[in-house]
Amino acid sequence: MRVLLVEDTKDIGEAVLARLGRLGHMVDWERDGPPALERLELQGYDLVILDVMLPGRVDGMQILRRLRHRRATTPVLMLTARSQVDDRVTALDLGADDYLTKPFDFRELEARVRALLRRGSGNATNQVVCGDITIDMEGRTVTVAGTPVELTRREFAVLEALASRPGRIVPKEQLVDRLFGLEDAASANAVEQYVARLRRKLAASTAEIRTLRGLGYQIVTR
Repeated sequence: MRVLLVEDTKDIGEAVLARLGRLGHMVDWERDGPPALERLELQGYDLVILDVMLPGRVDGMQILRRLRHRRATTPVLMLTARSQVDDRVTALDLGADDYLTKPFDFRELEARVRALLRRGSGNATNQVVCGDITIDMEGRTVTVAGTPVELTRREFAVLEALASRPGRIVPKEQLVDRLFGLEDAASANAVEQYVARLRRKLAASTAEIRTLRGLGYQIVTR
């Protein structure tokens, strides 16, 4: 999944970036409000993790307000050192989906991220099942008919994007966005290579990744 982190505290930002990166998420990190707003104009995200207190004139509440004013439904997790009930109520009334008070345990952050991403994809649990493929979102593992399959981080991201929406066409451009940051050298050819590797690793599965020329990819059960 693609996540935007807006956090001006260096050690917290680096820790969140590292932990979510290890979980296979593509994370863009901004430390100030205006560049974060620019990112949100240019790029679609599966989740925004938003610090309330930011330097300058644009704070987290203003970013949230502008995001919801555009009727964007992207899940938003607020991070803040403010623990007062009024602050939490204000954020939730503005459209925040969850609220985590600093200091926090990173295990709780990961659990809340999983819950929001799960809700956004319409899944009730941490497992995504497509045919005989089972994806454990918490453990970042994949099995085919009960047999473990080793995937790289980006292969996992491609499979997650397809299996979360079985039968639906996922445009190649959307996969490029999920796999590469704005600073990375991204290409449609790279996506084709990851899909080809996935097909080989999932060859024994009852699910099949299909290419729809000019449209994208879809996963279906045979």
